[in-house]
Amino acid sequence: MFFLPGTHKEHGLTYSPLKALVSPRPIGWISSQSAKKITNLSPYSFFNAIAELPPMVMFISAPDTRKENKGDLKDSLANILETGEFGVNIVGIAQAEQMVKTSRNVTSNTDEFELASLTKKSAEKISVPLVAGAPAHLECKYYDHIKLPNNGNGQHSVMVMGTIVGIHINDAVIKDGRIDVSMYQPVARLGYKDYASIHDVFEMTP
Repeated sequence: MFFLPGTHKEHGLTYSPLKALVSPRPIGWISSQSAKKITNLSPYSFFNAIAELPPMVMFISAPDTRKENKGDLKDSLANILETGEFGVNIVGIAQAEQMVKTSRNVTSNTDEFELASLTKKSAEKISVPLVAGAPAHLECKYYDHIKLPNNGNGQHSVMVMGTIVGIHINDAVIKDGRIDVSMYQPVARLGYKDYASIHDVFEMTP
């Protein structure tokens, strides 16, 4: 089968397969806070590390579809542009259900920590709270953003880039000086409403 992007339904595919084909994708559970101290927590599966030195991450914020939001910016993006800070909370299998709860399309004054019954952990280098109990956290300072091409509806997704200024790791997931992902089983996005947890790990050398 071959088709042009956006024509999948004409070829018998109910949903665009792109997210399922480019998988598994790590989940950036992004915590942010407005200047008025309203906290936001949202998962982004178009997320990844983009450099080791300097340590940097990125995530893609799609256009906001809420009718009440005239700014057309999702809360995470609006908060980060306003304050210049955000946290990345690593999602283990123990946090999977709460992570999905924070993906709900709620109003800007909703605190997703409260929505998902999560406890806030204080950061060291940023004012944004982190998810207590998560296996690891990255404290980030805003670096830059790039507006992506028109999505066909007159809207634009935005790539947000941040520099990591602090790293938290639960000592329980460190074994022999290395991160043992089998201890927390990171959750990945597979497309549609499908997810996977990583537990089958093998090592290969060139």
